[in-house]
Amino acid sequence: MRTVVVLLLLALVGYPLALGAVAYTSVQRVGELPASSVAATPGQTILLVGSDSREGLTRDQMVELSTGTDVEGKRTDTIMLLHRPSGGGPTVLLSLPRDSYVAIPGHGENKINAAYAFGGPQLLVETVEGATGIHVDGYVETGLGGFANLVDAVGGVEMCPEEAIADPKAGLDIQAGCQTMGGATALGYARTRDFDANGDLGRAQRQRAIIGAVAKEAASPAVLLNPFRAFPLASAGGSALSVDDGFGPADLFGFVQGVRAVAGGGAVSLNVPIASDNRRTKAGLVVDWDEEEADAVFQAIRDDDTAAVAAYAAAEATGSASSASS
Repeated sequence: MRTVVVLLLLALVGYPLALGAVAYTSVQRVGELPASSVAATPGQTILLVGSDSREGLTRDQMVELSTGTDVEGKRTDTIMLLHRPSGGGPTVLLSLPRDSYVAIPGHGENKINAAYAFGGPQLLVETVEGATGIHVDGYVETGLGGFANLVDAVGGVEMCPEEAIADPKAGLDIQAGCQTMGGATALGYARTRDFDANGDLGRAQRQRAIIGAVAKEAASPAVLLNPFRAFPLASAGGSALSVDDGFGPADLFGFVQGVRAVAGGGAVSLNVPIASDNRRTKAGLVVDWDEEEADAVFQAIRDDDTAAVAAYAAAEATGSASSASS
């Protein structure tokens, strides 16, 4: 009997460790993060980026995912800060709209996603830290193909668009109402914005919802307790991610826990408060942050007081925040 108990304990401990090892050894690396001039923030803050990289995709896959076949360079479709506090507050998933107009070191003011095009992950991290005053502890990126593969690996995600969407540029033609989306459809749903009066802000909300849905499916007993699904998912999840060179197993565990909190509803999810989303500049139409409210959110994260962020998220959800009324 004692032997059976020992074997069961070993299995309970060894199984998640084995899954974690498969995921960690599958991730790609993007190099070291730059030395930071921003004071360390309590808790763990990860810069989560979705790039439009076509790297590794065949021409047929580009056509299937409607990514375009003649796009050069890399840009960011998604920029988020995932903060897990050291205390008992909720996890925060904060979207920084890609059209946010900020100072980019060495390049003047421009849309925040231009930092990635100018200098890759390193310059983007430096730009985000300078704009928010929040120290970035780690960097996680996924490309178009990796995102689609991850959605397919969990068997698809259920999303509930309020209206039908037809967007040929995103390869999207869906009806209103709840439906299970495979990788290609979920990718199009995450990228589309032309139909949405809220533009980039609406897209950021959909992207956060998809991240939560993927995490919820990945954490379901039907997946976790089935090694024939769990190990391929761990491999697909790891290979879908590119991380900085200093990102260790503990960082990956924290990242997974943070994403699971988003999936389980134990997180505060919001856009950075904004003052305007349609100011015309030499860079095109840009998003201007509401400096006072945005800095209050950033300060709460710097103070590790994530419960204070909940009020801004609630205001955004009810449309009473400046970000929703501009």
